Amino acid sequence: MIDLYYWPTPNGWKASIALEEFGLPYKVHLINSGKGDQFQPDFLRISPNNRMPAITDPHGPDGAPVSIFESGAILQYLARKTGQFGGRTERDRIAVDQWLMWQMGGVGPMAGQTHHFLKYAPQMGHDIPYAKDRYRNETARLYGVLDRQLADSEYVAGDYSIADMAIWPWASLWEGQEQSLDDKPNLARWLDLVGSRPAVQRGHALHLDLRTTKQDKSAQDTLFKPKT
Repeated sequence: MIDLYYWPTPNGWKASIALEEFGLPYKVHLINSGKGDQFQPDFLRISPNNRMPAITDPHGPDGAPVSIFESGAILQYLARKTGQFGGRTERDRIAVDQWLMWQMGGVGPMAGQTHHFLKYAPQMGHDIPYAKDRYRNETARLYGVLDRQLADSEYVAGDYSIADMAIWPWASLWEGQEQSLDDKPNLARWLDLVGSRPAVQRGHALHLDLRTTKQDKSAQDTLFKPKT
């Protein structure tokens, strides 16, 4: 039974979708970042960067427990553990890894900043047109890259893989990022294809009722004020 430290966010969905796809039993521990759960000492021992998701596997390497933070590292670990969705050959694994890194270094940070400056910053009294345009446009550029990749491939890296599991949670929120799919038919097809998978639906639905896009003042301070 893997312990999943989770909240219904795009990064949280990456781990919950993966656990469902891999068919691994897991127990959910909710980490409400708006209330500061991520700063609790017990969680920091698992995730020192105070971010979720994180997992603890009681049957890690050599049968010893292991805790893992960073969603991409979690996906790679689970792929190695089960021998699934990580690529069947070395060339396949290279393709999967590079698109997983593309999500972690590009889509996640850029779409995350897009969400922040379009939704949360104005709620806090900071309406910054330059920041809105900067991150919205960069997110659009990245989705254009993805659309072109999907023109020649059913899934992002050939076969369905952890790369798809990583990208879909962020790309599925394209409307809130003020993006358009009118000029991205391949991305639209892929979003529907991945979103129709039962495991994706189960992972995405996990505690979805707790998700909110509007934060009260206390949650804003917890999430966005500098911490030492």
